[in-house]
Amino acid sequence: MGASHYENNGFGTRAIHAGQEPDPTTGAVIPPISLSTTFKQSAAGMHNGYDYSRSGNPSRVNFETAVASLEKGTHGVAFSSGSAVTATILSMVGAGSHVLSVNDVYGGTYRYFTKVAPVNGIETSFLDLKEASAIKAALKPNTKLVWIESPTNPTLRLADIQAIAQYTHAHGALLVVDNTFMSPYFQNPLLLGADIVVHSVTKYINGHSDVVMGVAVTNSDEIHQKLTFLQNSLGAVPSAFDCYLARRGIMTLEVRMQRHEQNALAVARFLQNHPKVTEVIYPGLESHPQHELAKTQQKGFGGMVSFRVEGTLDNVNKMLGGLHIITLAESLGGVESLIEVPAIMTHASLSPEQRASLGITDTLIRVSIGIENQDDLIQDIDNALNTAY
Repeated sequence: MGASHYENNGFGTRAIHAGQEPDPTTGAVIPPISLSTTFKQSAAGMHNGYDYSRSGNPSRVNFETAVASLEKGTHGVAFSSGSAVTATILSMVGAGSHVLSVNDVYGGTYRYFTKVAPVNGIETSFLDLKEASAIKAALKPNTKLVWIESPTNPTLRLADIQAIAQYTHAHGALLVVDNTFMSPYFQNPLLLGADIVVHSVTKYINGHSDVVMGVAVTNSDEIHQKLTFLQNSLGAVPSAFDCYLARRGIMTLEVRMQRHEQNALAVARFLQNHPKVTEVIYPGLESHPQHELAKTQQKGFGGMVSFRVEGTLDNVNKMLGGLHIITLAESLGGVESLIEVPAIMTHASLSPEQRASLGITDTLIRVSIGIENQDDLIQDIDNALNTAY
């Protein structure tokens, strides 16, 4: 639906035009939101591709087409949240299956794998995948799915997607890559061998902190058929209005990601030189242990920065209280800068032992660097750190 016209064009052009054809009736450059839940049929069972909005909606198809184009995929399937994407993909594998996940995974994904999937007869193992070859010993005869993030949330560890894809496919399993932190602008896992790429659209793709949504992208017709069947059967579909907003957000994804990265690198370098900061974790810094891998499989380094400070949670809370521009809130990827403490916010569902093993301490702070003025962000952090000690 319009994607093929632009497949050879640059990212920014595809972000604006893929799937976004002017309305054929009125010529409206921005297609109207299709709020109708049902569609007229010319004869029983004869229609123009749409019969009921849970099964398919023009606004949703517009969005799905655009995201697929940006991820260098052929099929996009949108859902009402990133968690709904996870639940739907896990519904593909069936009872008695084994899933292998990177250990440093989004807290909501971990919660689903450990609390919901077992009820449905699916077992999950968690593995440190800093070395891709570690996967070989962890694969089981019934391993159907390998699930990774790169970079991970919140410690920004990278996984070698291409190497992991080779091990996964040799075993006959599927590789899912959560690409939320990078966005399609900085990384395209399908080109590195992933079978399915997932995003919390809530984050960078929409980019304005006003839509909760998820999406999966694949090049496989078979996987696409399974996902759309489950999308329709489980019914966790996004509203037409949310699809319109997310499609609107995509139009500026390129320029937003460029600014997120510029600001994040400047903030990371500032933090590296601050006496109260003990560690800065950002793949764009030469000090990141996987900086070279980041340069190989990514087109950039993104807008997420994590860092550790001296002292205790009391110092962290004093620092957070001293911020005036950066907002203390969960989530990420919006135009505004957000800061959080994973140990007691986004990753509170992990046990203290699990958090300790992953390095998610009380003094680890995660920042989603927005697109505000760079000097203002650095000044805000500097002032807050100075009040914390």
